[in-house]
Amino acid sequence: MPIVAVIGLLEVTEQLFVWMIYPFLMFAGIGWVGDMTSRRALVFEIVGTKKIDNAMAYESFTLASGVAVGNLIGGGVAQRLGIGEAFLVVSVLLLVGFISLKWVPRTSFTDVAAPKTESSTVAELKAGLALVRTNRALLSILGVTFLANFFLFSYFPAVQRIGDRIGASPSQVGLIAAMTGFGMMTGSFIIGMWEPKHRGRAYIGGVAFGMLMLMPFATSNSVPMAAGALFIAATGSGFFGATQSTLVLTTVGSDMRGRAMGLLSMAIGALPIGTFLLGEIAEIYGAPAAVVVMASTGLVLLILWVFTHPELLAMGRSVDAAATE
Repeated sequence: MPIVAVIGLLEVTEQLFVWMIYPFLMFAGIGWVGDMTSRRALVFEIVGTKKIDNAMAYESFTLASGVAVGNLIGGGVAQRLGIGEAFLVVSVLLLVGFISLKWVPRTSFTDVAAPKTESSTVAELKAGLALVRTNRALLSILGVTFLANFFLFSYFPAVQRIGDRIGASPSQVGLIAAMTGFGMMTGSFIIGMWEPKHRGRAYIGGVAFGMLMLMPFATSNSVPMAAGALFIAATGSGFFGATQSTLVLTTVGSDMRGRAMGLLSMAIGALPIGTFLLGEIAEIYGAPAAVVVMASTGLVLLILWVFTHPELLAMGRSVDAAATE
């Protein structure tokens, strides 16, 4: 939050240099990973095992709504007032969110608490890697997460370039980018209402559908076409986001959930590497071609991964698993 405000002030006073963006993005990424893991663990702690499926779907829905509204506000403010002012507005919204944590209810759940033991960071890392080796279902989930972040979600920086190619204004680019949030909202809402019995298949299908629909988005020639294609692609991403943490948290024992979420964060760490690769491809062939190459490659690798690690296909709802215990 303070870093966002500093970047905004530097831009407003015309003292922002390109090199300053890199540490900003690094700190933003660190904060995002910490937020994601702690927030979803908190949701699990509040609702318990039997209600976690729908709770995570609606958590994903609220996150996506923030993405949608944030892009709309950012694009509108950037066009009317300036980019620096948009950063300042975002910092104010982050402050409001931080203050609202005061009203988060305290919980007395104990069924998800991990036993407290003294261990070093190296020991925890070894235990986490051992967990991947021994839990093939978790490995299957993490592999899909890695591919999704590397090949699917890396498209986001290309939205601006694709918007410029089709002649979109800053507010229209914000609208196109907001389709990511609106689509994920829709996908998350569908998962919450539909309550699919085979959550693993919804997880895989969402990633595959998202990658497939990125291709018409990248090759679109108008704002409505780009916005529509990205909305549909992001609906698949909503399926993915609404089931991801639930699958991870219910695949391991209560004493391993913290480590499992840490491994999930490591898999999500593929995103900046994928973004870098997309940028390198875009420098040579252009942003549309880069998105198509990344999405099509990811789709092929996803099929191969699921074929060799099919455990995810059999995973269902946590409530069904609890009923059989």
